[in-house]
Amino acid sequence: MSALRIIAARSSSTALHTRCARPASLKQLSRCYSTQLGQSSLSLTKMNINCQCVQRRHQSTSSGKDTNPRKPPRLSSKLLLQALRQSLSIRPLVSALRGQSLRSLFRQSPEEVVLAIILLCAISGVCVYVVYAYFNYFQSEQFTRFPPHIAKSLRRALYYSNYSPDPKLALKYYKLALEQCAEAGIDPFSAEVMGVKIQLAAWFEKIGSYRNAIEVLEALLRDCKKWVEVMEQNVRDGHVDKSGRLAGVATQPSSTTEQGNKVEGEEEDPPENLWAKRTRVLGKTVGISVKLGELYADEHVLQGDVAGERLIWAVETVLKELQRRQVEGVKEGEGDWLTPEQVGGSLEALGNHYESKSQHYLAAPLFLQAISLSPPNSCHTAVLMNNLAISLAQQPVDSPYETPASAPNNSINQTPTRARLLASARSWALQAQGTADKVQGEDRTEECDEACAVALCNLGDIAAMTGDVEEAKRRFKESLALSKRIAFEPGTIQAQEGLRRL
Repeated sequence: MSALRIIAARSSSTALHTRCARPASLKQLSRCYSTQLGQSSLSLTKMNINCQCVQRRHQSTSSGKDTNPRKPPRLSSKLLLQALRQSLSIRPLVSALRGQSLRSLFRQSPEEVVLAIILLCAISGVCVYVVYAYFNYFQSEQFTRFPPHIAKSLRRALYYSNYSPDPKLALKYYKLALEQCAEAGIDPFSAEVMGVKIQLAAWFEKIGSYRNAIEVLEALLRDCKKWVEVMEQNVRDGHVDKSGRLAGVATQPSSTTEQGNKVEGEEEDPPENLWAKRTRVLGKTVGISVKLGELYADEHVLQGDVAGERLIWAVETVLKELQRRQVEGVKEGEGDWLTPEQVGGSLEALGNHYESKSQHYLAAPLFLQAISLSPPNSCHTAVLMNNLAISLAQQPVDSPYETPASAPNNSINQTPTRARLLASARSWALQAQGTADKVQGEDRTEECDEACAVALCNLGDIAAMTGDVEEAKRRFKESLALSKRIAFEPGTIQAQEGLRRL
């Protein structure tokens, strides 16, 4: 330590001699010596402090005694929450976008500010849409009616079906959901379980697996038919009382889904009796049969005979049930049968099947009945009228159902002629055009414009059949102009072919 001080003193004295070597007056020399002595004392003091600090540091490390190091203070949960709130706070962003701050930012870099605002709005919109989709789709009633573990499987099945397509995983979770429904004891003929099976068939159709879709619907159709047959047999045997319940059974337990999802304070719906269940299952069976008819008639399957069988069974079942209700009356709790639009849909499906086979004499009565069940101010009613006009225009004069024995008994006026059929077809085509033009407001859809274009084409075809070439050209040109304006490609092709034929 003393050596360090001696060296420092020597260095300071040499510096002093070097700085005061030039001749000066006594006052200047005294000032020079005083300043240099003050600086040397200050430097010696600093060196002494540094040496003491170094010496203390060596003593603390070299000593063998254990000393307790100072532990860093622990962060409390309050401090962590406060820091998290500050990091997630949008106050700095709001303050930056306020008044003068936003103006100054915009003046400095207008393009970046506009781009930042657009990105912020886009991100906000995406977040709002994600939240809406989550609560509107994954938390909708179609899932909440199931127990949680089944709803989880169904969410995953629909996710891998629609959002992140993966056929293997989607099929896995559909099967798992159906197995869980069976294990939970849910009625296989409940609306929920049948809906899962129908959704599975729709997914098979969506991915182009028509055979698998047909197999799922055929199995469901067989099960529904069997249940209806057993229920009707129990009614004939007297095992079902007037209230629509099995004899000797006071009440029927509600399904597992209803038990697992009841809300406190919510009024319970009355339990479904056997007649109400029959109406629901039979109506679903009709819809499944019509869908099977469409699948069998698809170009990827092409089994027209089987399609006709399913459609005929659906129409016969609808008419038989209507007749039974008219004769026997509506049972207690049975509920309403299919709506007129649903009945007309089954008739239309069978009519389209006959029309595809050029059996127009069978399609015309079905289209006529479907028109009577369809709302008058509807775009689809105009479509049905066009179908009827085509069937009448292409219907043969001699009906296959007329036998030589029954022909003489009919008067000559009742026998349809070619002119009468064409006149009737023209009348229905004009009605189709007028009906499509009358529909306005929210009820008007693209189907109305397409129906107008088809009606004009039909009028052109009918005029060509009657030999009125000028009328046919005018109708085809009107249809072509309308089809191009609404971008209706089938109408454009049909009108161009009609003009080419003329």
